[in-house]
Amino acid sequence: MLSLQSHPAFVISDLNRNDFPSDQSSQRRDSARSVAETPAWPDSPAVEDSSLRRDSYGTDGNSNGSDGERPPDGSPTRWGVRIYQNPFADSSLVSPRSPTTFEYSAITTPHEDFSNDDVVPKIEELDDREELHRIKPSDVGNERDATGVPANVPRKRGRPRKHPLPVPVKATKGRSKTGCITCRRRKKKCDETKPACLNCQKNAVVCEGYPPKEIWKSGRQKFETATRTQSLIFLPRSLPLLIDGIETETDRRLLDHFVYGFSRVLTLINDDSNPFKEILLPMATQHRGLMHSLMCLSGSHLSGLDPEPKIKERKYFHFHRAIKDLMDSINSTSQRSEKEPQLLVEDPIIASTIALSLNTICEGETRGEYRPHMDAAKFLLVNQQPRNEKFRQFILEFFQYHDVSNSITSLDRRPAHLRGDLRLPDFIPHAQAGAFLGVFDGLFNYISEVTKLRDRIRHRFNEGYEPAIDYQTLSEAVTIDSAIRSWEPSHEPNTPNWFLAQLYRQSTWVYLYRTICSSQPSEKIACVVDDGLSFLDQLPQDAGAYSIVLMPLFLMGCSAFVPHQRDRIKQGFESLQSYSNLRNIRPAFRVVERVWEVMDSVIEDSWDWEKIIKHMDMDFLIT
Repeated sequence: MLSLQSHPAFVISDLNRNDFPSDQSSQRRDSARSVAETPAWPDSPAVEDSSLRRDSYGTDGNSNGSDGERPPDGSPTRWGVRIYQNPFADSSLVSPRSPTTFEYSAITTPHEDFSNDDVVPKIEELDDREELHRIKPSDVGNERDATGVPANVPRKRGRPRKHPLPVPVKATKGRSKTGCITCRRRKKKCDETKPACLNCQKNAVVCEGYPPKEIWKSGRQKFETATRTQSLIFLPRSLPLLIDGIETETDRRLLDHFVYGFSRVLTLINDDSNPFKEILLPMATQHRGLMHSLMCLSGSHLSGLDPEPKIKERKYFHFHRAIKDLMDSINSTSQRSEKEPQLLVEDPIIASTIALSLNTICEGETRGEYRPHMDAAKFLLVNQQPRNEKFRQFILEFFQYHDVSNSITSLDRRPAHLRGDLRLPDFIPHAQAGAFLGVFDGLFNYISEVTKLRDRIRHRFNEGYEPAIDYQTLSEAVTIDSAIRSWEPSHEPNTPNWFLAQLYRQSTWVYLYRTICSSQPSEKIACVVDDGLSFLDQLPQDAGAYSIVLMPLFLMGCSAFVPHQRDRIKQGFESLQSYSNLRNIRPAFRVVERVWEVMDSVIEDSWDWEKIIKHMDMDFLIT
């Protein structure tokens, strides 16, 4: 093997130049110059290898300094020249004058006289040197995954290529996150048109727009924002309530209903001078327990008109809070009264007990739920006098009206003023100034006297005394009858309150007649009931007088022996229900219907409707 290297040390020696022909010598000189003009890299392996293999070309493939075996005769001889290129040179650093490797072989027969001088190497220079630099190692084309394992590329049909083309690796494209919210939810491609994309318009859907742009923040900025947000958690954000007890939007609705709707069905007065608006409401703004009581009262009435869950929820909430605040106030007052015996109970506490007793009327409770509230109010009124004179006047009238009316339907509830426990104020205002009817004008005193007569007659009848109505009872009844017939209302004639006063006068006489006389139909009782119903028909449907019609209407119904009177009584209950929507009206009418059944079967027992109510297991207020 004959080897030549592209280094000046391996250029053909000048000793052999004369042995070549002139033309070949010039050609060889040019070729040698083209090879040897570029100096080799000083630290490349080609330089070291050239120093070791300076005389490494020969005719037998061995170096000249060794005794190689001669090839057999008749076999061709191979000559070769090899020129090396520096393999460690960077392709980007290789200059046009970098050394390049060339190789050629000469094959001769043994009969030819061939010497080294006859060998003329053919040196071809590659003009396009960049093609060599593009050749990559054999392991570059092998595709590998992230773990270094060759990718399983399916083999194609046919003869494989000698140099397979590298398969380009496609980079996965991420989903665009700048589309509109609607397209991203529908998983559709968005054209990202602002302010609404055309894709949504084309598909007739509402474009919800684009999410807000997020500004990139560094870690320090994020930490500062998180710290600031965390510190804001501990900052007080809510403002205190302006009025205790009015906390939610539903509470404000209950307050409006109390002022504009419910307060007008509680008394005769349905304007701004209504004591529930003029006295109790301003007092409630300064006392949380009273405000809870009034809101519970309003919620009970409104829930009958609108059974909304939120109203019922707030109604029960205010009821429990009112009870709790009332108990706390009474306990704290009792503890202080041990040290200060003259300490008075606050007026809002008395008002709260009255409001809670009215709540049983709004709820239509018939198991005596009103009793503890009425007893508490009586105890407070008996043991002390309210400090506010206007409140004292109203609360005494209110209590006596309900106390006397309660005695009409109960066997064991008797008016407090009959025992001397409670009396009216020393200064009795004019009857027209009262919020109710019958208290300040003296008519309820006659009703209380009739109740005493009924108790005496019931006792004598149960004990078996004959006759049940003795002379003393009859004498007292005649006195009451004379007082009732001479009683005149204080209101102006032909006004709603005047018609209501006449209705009360008629019902009081009916109450006396049904107590003293036998339970038989008569012309007297029928005439009085008809006159009373005529006064009832004169009342306007929106008059405040309808708020206290239930008690006289009940007495008229328990004395209606004639069928046509019963029809008019039924219509009166329906009109009253549509006006006030108080839920004690229907239980009262059920009692009246039961009395009618007793009239038609055992007429002698129809006078004692208190006993009938007890047998029906009912106990409620007819106010």
